[in-house]
Amino acid sequence: MSQVEESIEVDVPVRAAYNQWTQFETFPEFMQGVERIEQRTDKLTHWVTKIDGVERTFDARITEQIPDERVAWTTVEGEAKQAGVVTFHRLDDSRTKVMLQMHYDPEGLAETVGDKLGFVKRQVTGDLGRFKKFIEKRGGAETGAWRGEV
Repeated sequence: MSQVEESIEVDVPVRAAYNQWTQFETFPEFMQGVERIEQRTDKLTHWVTKIDGVERTFDARITEQIPDERVAWTTVEGEAKQAGVVTFHRLDDSRTKVMLQMHYDPEGLAETVGDKLGFVKRQVTGDLGRFKKFIEKRGGAETGAWRGEV
């Protein structure tokens, strides 16, 4: 398995950053290649991605969710094999550090080569940058929140 770790500071309170991250259906607005996410239960999401013309579908189970601290997941069914965690760190009343750690299993030659060339790391860096713009543009007003624990 390969792994990527990235972080970004966002100019919103930790509560706003966390709340927005729990709104999985909005991920296509800032994550390249994510076509659609359906939240099927409190613990299960269904993803449709399309990267370089290759469409994949998979289910991800939320394995841990602690408000204002972390969201962890692992894929359980479908074409992608990955697991990860996003953590939220209060820097001050209006700034948060968002850290993402992900382990994934590239499939086939093209994905393996892309992984070695740093494609996934660049993708994650870009997605976090777009998340920053998305939440800051809204003035820290999240589109919703789920405050339950898993």
